[in-house]
Formats: sequence, structure tokens, C-alpha cells
Amino acid sequence: MSIGTNIKELREERKLTQNQVADALGITFQAVSAWERDEYKPDTDNLVKLAEYFGVSVSAIAEEKHGAFKTKDAIYDWEHMKTYVKTTAKNFKLSDSLKAVDFAVKAHTGQNRKCSNVPYIYHPLNLACHALSMDIIDDAVIAACLLHDVVEDCEIGLDELPVGDEAKELVRLLTKEDTKGKNRDEVMIAYYNQIATNPKAALIKCLDRCNNLTTMSWGLSREKIFRMINETEKYYPNLIKVIKYTTEYNNAAWLLKYQIESMLDIYKRLL
Repeated sequence: MSIGTNIKELREERKLTQNQVADALGITFQAVSAWERDEYKPDTDNLVKLAEYFGVSVSAIAEEKHGAFKTKDAIYDWEHMKTYVKTTAKNFKLSDSLKAVDFAVKAHTGQNRKCSNVPYIYHPLNLACHALSMDIIDDAVIAACLLHDVVEDCEIGLDELPVGDEAKELVRLLTKEDTKGKNRDEVMIAYYNQIATNPKAALIKCLDRCNNLTTMSWGLSREKIFRMINETEKYYPNLIKVIKYTTEYNNAAWLLKYQIESMLDIYKRLL
């Protein structure tokens, strides 16, 4: 597939006209039309502008594709994950986790993951399954994995959560203050510092970042992807260190560091 075909596909996927693309780049629609017909190729400046406008890497436009790859928004079915978490919670008598599953499903009803049709509940269930797959059988941790976004995203108070004090405290630590109109750096530093005071909260936050890194290509702009990479490199090494120095999470620290740093390296190479 040629550069022109790549531009046309990206434009049509976003339901944009040639005029809209031209206006965004400050050029004529005839230029966009000529690119799409492969009459000539955009120069370097316009390639970068196109990539930023479409929210993709320059290589996604400039490289000729030899056949299209099929992609997946979700690897596992969220209802199967829910059944697995509930069954495991029953088997290990994790009472908070058992209550948290149905509560989280109800709280996130109608919400989808960014730029996809995947129900949002896929995300907290993914965290819970990730923890269980590392043999972390801890009621407060699994419950907080399931509920970590409920207070922040669902207008539900901390006291309304159907779990004990430890799980509520983990959710409190993981709930971020709104940064709109505020000094984002100060808010983020305070947020990650409070998480670092609790190894279980640090563990859940790293699980959260693993899942978010795998899905940020769905709809984040290049600017937001860069911000996510920089934020991860700035704050997560300390969280990994907190996890590593907690004996029962030693193996988890190794796996989480590998997963996070591998994903960062992949994105950097593609960008």
C-alpha cells in the first residue's frame, strides 16, 4: 500500500474530507487529492503534520504496507474474565472481591474504553486477572483492582463501596484529583508520592499502567502518547522499587518492570 493509500485510509477512517485535512495543514485540497492519487508525496514537514493530525506515527503514513494486519481491541471476553474472578474469589473466600465484581460491572455500565466499543469493565477485570495470574491472592488488592476507577469516573463516593477499610484506602490512594485548571505537575507528584507509601497501591497502579500502555494506540494523539511515555518513565521506576522491596511481590516486580519497559521501547521505536 502506497503513501497516498495510507493517507486516504486514515482520512476515511476518521470520516474527514480532503478539505478538512487541507485546512488543518494550511494547504489546498488539491494537494491532498494529489497525495492520495500518488501523483507526488508530501514533504517531511507535511508528513509530520499529517501524523500529528491523524494521531499516528510518521511510519504509519510513510511506509508501504505489504498487506493489512488484523488488530484486536480485546484479547479476552470480559464476561469470561468476570466469571473467572468470581469463581476464584469464591474458592479463596475473597468476600470483598466477590462483592466488588458485580458492583464494578454495574458502576461502569454504559461506559466504553476510549475510542473503542469495548465495555470499560474490561479494564478493571483485566487488572484483577493480571494480579491473580501472578498468584496474588489478596482480597483487598483484587477488590481495589476492580474498583480503582469507580470513585474517579462514576460519581460514586468512597463510603458507598461495598468493601472493607483496606480496600477503600487503596481506592482512595489510586483516585486522582482533577488536574484541569491546576498545576498538573504538582498534582501528579503528590498523587504518585501518596501511592508510593503503600506497596499494594503501587502494585495496582503498575498493573493499571501495563493495561493502559497496551491500549494507548487506540485513540491517543501523538502528543498524549509522548506525555504517557514521559510520565511512565518519571514516576513508575519508584513504584517498581517499592514493589520490589516488598518480599511477597518480588516476582511481580520483575514481571511488571519487564512489561512496562518493553511496551515503552516498542512505542519509542514506532514513533
